[in-house]
Amino acid sequence: MSASSPTAPPAPPPAAPSALADATASDAALRRFLHGLPGVDAVGLEARAAQLGTRSIKTTAKAYAIDLAISMIDLTTLEGADTPGKVRALCAKGVNPDPTDRTVPRVAAICVYPDMVATAKEALAAAGGQDVKVASVATAFPSGRAELDVKLADTRDAVAAGADEIDMVIDRGAFLSGRYMKVFEEIRAVKQACARPGGEDAHLKVIFENGELSTYDNVRRASWLAMLAGADVIKTSTGKVAVNATPANTLVMLEAVRDFRAATGTRIGVKPAGGIRTTKDAIKYLVMVNEVLGDDWLHPDWFRFGASSLLNDLLMQRQKLTTGRYSGPDYVTVD
Repeated sequence: MSASSPTAPPAPPPAAPSALADATASDAALRRFLHGLPGVDAVGLEARAAQLGTRSIKTTAKAYAIDLAISMIDLTTLEGADTPGKVRALCAKGVNPDPTDRTVPRVAAICVYPDMVATAKEALAAAGGQDVKVASVATAFPSGRAELDVKLADTRDAVAAGADEIDMVIDRGAFLSGRYMKVFEEIRAVKQACARPGGEDAHLKVIFENGELSTYDNVRRASWLAMLAGADVIKTSTGKVAVNATPANTLVMLEAVRDFRAATGTRIGVKPAGGIRTTKDAIKYLVMVNEVLGDDWLHPDWFRFGASSLLNDLLMQRQKLTTGRYSGPDYVTVD
């Protein structure tokens, strides 16, 4: 990873070629395409992910990686006990992660339930953080168990309230039973619901819940399915199940994104979420992105961390590099 500033996003990419458009022409065509993808060598994949996790990042490169990771965080609160006060406090932290050090970068986004979007937008504006995005989960998060009209209403409500990004969950039951076209059409419909007349459309992140997909082959198929349907970002998990983001299942997604860009010229973002709690873990993911996709993906527009507790560890490690000593968890705010 270079220690230079992240590069700006490129111009809009070309449309997918007709060969991939034909893959979604019918349920049978989509099934043939997805099951025609190369199978994942699980042993090789896990060995590669483990090997990338051994890379050592020191001194200035580590300081750069820590600041980059902070700038990529979707600072998240998705609890039934969320209150406007908690969301406002989270927004204040996202804008000024360390009140004693204004050189710390802001996070990429605040992620909340749809009914908290307006509160988050107001709180960010009051704190001078209009550049921090507001992401909202939708489509009957985290289960995805609702009729399509309910999912679309959920999405439209969040967009109308000002959400910059929508994190939707796929219907894992439909996917696992082989009803790929149903999942494809739902993603397309939610993408359309992200439109904002007279303004910029909300970006769509599509969550797979990798821990429920069971196999790496299914993760690869879900990745291609979502990208073909128009996802702006593909995301590992909700953070609400036992197995969330892992280096191996994220590596499958990174490879799918790499191959999709090679086939179409279209760049798709990736967001691992759930279970990433330490600076060491975050740096492992950044190394993996750099090795698989290149340093032009090391930008908050193209890679995010879905996290709540990660930020505190990054701040403590940053303080250690700056002062030479650990200040401890009592010196960062508790979310």
